[in-house]
Amino acid sequence: MAKFNIITQFLKDFSFESPNVPELFFKQDNGQAKLEINIDIQIKGAENNLFMVDLIVKVHSKLEKDEKSIFLIESTYSGLVQMEEEKDEEAKRRALLIEVPTLLFPSVRALITRMTAESGFPAFVMQPVDFEKLYEDKKKQSQAAAPANNK
Repeated sequence: MAKFNIITQFLKDFSFESPNVPELFFKQDNGQAKLEINIDIQIKGAENNLFMVDLIVKVHSKLEKDEKSIFLIESTYSGLVQMEEEKDEEAKRRALLIEVPTLLFPSVRALITRMTAESGFPAFVMQPVDFEKLYEDKKKQSQAAAPANNK
């Protein structure tokens, strides 16, 4: 396991949009809402084993019946990470793509919960994310795509 320290973590970008307010508040029955949640992790390397890990979360709530947007949240929450020298590239990747986002996620979750509560909508609390499963799924997808790219 690669060793690292998060030097600092911070909110890099945050956007909240609710384009159909106030009419959504005036209707008695808006129907069921559906959520689309997308999570991405981007790593930027720098000198001296310093890395910037960006946890990018997008949450889009829409009405099922007419796809009318309820709210859209886009967030980039970042951590500046100092890693100890690590020869094992897989261990380094796992630390940066699994362990660091796991530590950053509670802050993103709290921001999204607070923002939805402040917006007049019911507070949306994201479920915990299994970053290891996300990592393994992406790895399988890229391995499956690799033979197709060689044809």
